[in-house]
Amino acid sequence: MNEDIHVVRSGALSATIKAQGAELCSLKHETGLEFIWQAGAEWPRHAPLLFPIVGRLKNDELHYGGKAYRLTQHGFARDRRFTWLERSSSRCVLELTDDAATRALYPFAFRLTVTCTLDGAGLEFGFTITNTGEDILPASLGGHPAFNWPLEPDMPKERYVLAFAQDEPHPVRRLEGGLLREATEPSPVRERVLGLSESLFAADAVIFDRLNGTSVRYAAGQGASPAPWVEMSWSGFRELGVWSKPTGAPFLCIEPWRGYASPADFDGAFDEKPGLMHIAPGAEETLSFRIRVGIK
Repeated sequence: MNEDIHVVRSGALSATIKAQGAELCSLKHETGLEFIWQAGAEWPRHAPLLFPIVGRLKNDELHYGGKAYRLTQHGFARDRRFTWLERSSSRCVLELTDDAATRALYPFAFRLTVTCTLDGAGLEFGFTITNTGEDILPASLGGHPAFNWPLEPDMPKERYVLAFAQDEPHPVRRLEGGLLREATEPSPVRERVLGLSESLFAADAVIFDRLNGTSVRYAAGQGASPAPWVEMSWSGFRELGVWSKPTGAPFLCIEPWRGYASPADFDGAFDEKPGLMHIAPGAEETLSFRIRVGIK
């Protein structure tokens, strides 16, 4: 059995998960269609897991208990090797716990369990964050799956849209230097549809921090012939980031988040940072997202 990756299969779908970062690196239909970005030169990742922060801290510093710790963008989970707890034909479970290396960056005790389950329609990721320490656990968690854009080579990128399940009229947030701008921008969603273009990401990610709905569908828009599609739905996550590089990079990230980058004007202790979960000693927080896919 390969200790680096695990492949799950169900119906016409297969998915590959890595022990490194508990990262999804393939979601493929039996026809050969690959939905997940294959970590090319434009961006070397597939679908990293963001923990214990989403986004950046000011100066990449975490301040707690009178000490400063260096914790860089999106945290360390994506660069740590998880332990396999369970492996079967359609499911796997991985775990990451704190150790001396994590506590040098993030002075908290935790256990993060990731459960990946594939069925004939798609893949579900379930997350359990357990506070194994004696103090409140402040943490964020985010998914960062990158999908091929376009999903079919001959389809123009500008034909693709994100269709939201609910009206999303609230202003969106943007980043500057990796930190959350104070000013908001009008929602770019029109009649529940966000048109996709490379220019949309000239100011980095589009951040929905006041969502009404819990799902979004990614596909070519009206008038296109039947084509592949992706639906992302989530539970426990409160924000959504949508990101690509505005330089022609052929991927689109649809990212359920619980938390976000530090506001540009925030200078407080880490446990006072906006957007965090605060998990009591011995308690746990559960979240999940599901990726459904189809080819017509």
